[in-house]
Amino acid sequence: MKRITKRLLSLASSATLALSMIFSVADSSFAAAYRPQKDTTTGLVMSTNFLANEVGKKVLDNGGNAFDAAVAVGYMLAVVHPSAGNIGGGGFAVIHTADGKNTTLDFREVAPLKAQRDMYLDKDKNPIDGLSVTGYKSAGVPGTVAGLNELLAKYGTKSLDELIQPAIDAANNGFAISERQAETFVEEYDRLKIHPSTVKYFFKADGKSTYKDGEILVQKDLAKTLERIKKDGTKGFYEGETADLIAKDMAKNGGLITKEDLKAYKPIWRNPIKGTYRGYDIISMGPPSSGGAHVIQILNVLENADVAKMGFGSSEKIHLMAEAERYAYADRSEYMGDPSFVKIPLAKITSKEYAKSIYDAIQKAGNVATPSEKIKPGQLMNEPMHTTHYSIADFKGNAIAVTYTINYTFGSGATVDGAGFLLNDEMDDFSIKPGVPNVYGLVGGDANAVEAGKRPLSSMTPTIILKDGKVYMVVGSPGGARIITTVSQVISNVIDHDYNISEAVEASRFHMQWLPDELRVEKTTLVKDVQDKLEKMGYKIAVKDDMGDVNAIIVDNTNHTMYGSKDPRTEF
Repeated sequence: MKRITKRLLSLASSATLALSMIFSVADSSFAAAYRPQKDTTTGLVMSTNFLANEVGKKVLDNGGNAFDAAVAVGYMLAVVHPSAGNIGGGGFAVIHTADGKNTTLDFREVAPLKAQRDMYLDKDKNPIDGLSVTGYKSAGVPGTVAGLNELLAKYGTKSLDELIQPAIDAANNGFAISERQAETFVEEYDRLKIHPSTVKYFFKADGKSTYKDGEILVQKDLAKTLERIKKDGTKGFYEGETADLIAKDMAKNGGLITKEDLKAYKPIWRNPIKGTYRGYDIISMGPPSSGGAHVIQILNVLENADVAKMGFGSSEKIHLMAEAERYAYADRSEYMGDPSFVKIPLAKITSKEYAKSIYDAIQKAGNVATPSEKIKPGQLMNEPMHTTHYSIADFKGNAIAVTYTINYTFGSGATVDGAGFLLNDEMDDFSIKPGVPNVYGLVGGDANAVEAGKRPLSSMTPTIILKDGKVYMVVGSPGGARIITTVSQVISNVIDHDYNISEAVEASRFHMQWLPDELRVEKTTLVKDVQDKLEKMGYKIAVKDDMGDVNAIIVDNTNHTMYGSKDPRTEF
């Protein structure tokens, strides 16, 4: 915190660069959560939970690689970070191997075979409030267990027995609830309380009280579920007793997932989305995640300008990046969906030529915010903070960025009775009624309509950046629609503004999308003269809560040193 504050104060001495102080670092109340890391031995693990970090680091120290550590961290977060860590959800992994190969793994949830296009609409074809968000009918077929085990089978060196055991132990013995977790239980009390199985597992014995800071949460049935995975691998989740428990609970509570759905689930290896930015190679996740393509699109637009000269936080930089973001979110709605169901013009979206045309349009408009109605509608995904991301790199040359989720905080709010894990509510990430704003005021497109066997569109953006063919940065974040803008800004902070990774992660953020037509900024206060300039350009300024929860690593290959940063905005 001190280093970036010092840097901003030094910039203030220059009248030209004083505008860069428009955004301050995250509020000092988060200082206790700020834990920068440095390693010169085996590698770094950066997640939102210190228990998961310790488990992953121990794997590296015991000779495992980054992919072994990723499996251990994924299972550990399912125990110690129940509002987002999971075995009942899904996600994406971006991978770089020591031999220079890049690939991605899609373990996104899938719409059950019983899913239908209008299943969340009433007789008048309007969205039914809450039906796609809460309860068993909101859950897609989980992909996390298949994804983690597939990763281990292809790239791991350790046994599943060894990697899953810390999670089993944590579930059996319990772990201390953090202050932030205790707050989250209170915030989501009403959603959780309506599900008897969730009360059984996540409330105290009186059935009314939630766990407080420092109290121990024990999860015996979750431990048994993990034991079945340990014994039988992927089949220990998608077949046998766990599958029986899921199917039984679904049938009892009006859900859609069947044993047939579970047995049919498969993760998919996909080619990564690739781009370049000022000499660095960007490796990210492609559809059904929109994140990678639009991070590259935004950076391609920035590359046409001398962003470093503009300065961090200047009205010029914010205007250019906000407009690039606006165009990206418009394209997101028009084109993005599951590539198995829709044709997506990725080559166009990620091309330098297309970005130049956007840059030219922004320049032609001058210092004026483009009204969103002049750009085709863009879709905003409503994933909240309770996705989670972790970044891992080892000194063997391997790296992995993993973002996974159960969507909303505690997912659907429903816990599988007898199995002890929360189910996702990922069906809400489809366009519930294409072309019409849903109950959240979000406009969706036909490309992301509900369809059996389809994977919903996502904003998750696990990303690896290479320099001269070697791992330079591993980065990602939760935050829903804000993931794309958060990751783009952290990358720009490092490459354009020469910030170290802690400075880049701490620096305040802004966000622009099509609807609502407003420039969202964090609560860390705009400098008045810069705010005045932006408002004169036509921007409607909206002060919002903190954006994102970045976990990132920088690799200094010359000095055999890694630096990691955990975002001070959120601490679990």
